[in-house]
Amino acid sequence: NYNVNYDVNMNLPIFNNLNFPGNGVLITTAGVGIRGIFVFNSGSGYVAFDAACPNQTLSDCSSMVLNGRNAKCPCDDAEYSLFTGQSTGKPYPMKQYRTEVNGNIIRVYN
Repeated sequence: NYNVNYDVNMNLPIFNNLNFPGNGVLITTAGVGIRGIFVFNSGSGYVAFDAACPNQTLSDCSSMVLNGRNAKCPCDDAEYSLFTGQSTGKPYPMKQYRTEVNGNIIRVYN
């Protein structure tokens, strides 16, 4: 387990996409997640996942990238849904973190 406690301030322009359902952001601030975190507006709330490829050992290619409504692992080109954290045919889903909304702040934690 990797300790995460991060506040996403929706008033900042870099997080503006999160105001609209179906949009996500990748946060790569040092110390937040193993390889960063994805925060995604699912339409019914916010979800957050770690950006490390869940079916790969940590390596140069195991940091996922945002690809629309998916996260893509460059090691094996697997795509994971940011709605569910799942990828077809892969045994492990993305590591999910808890989210809590208070006004314009989304708290991501575990």
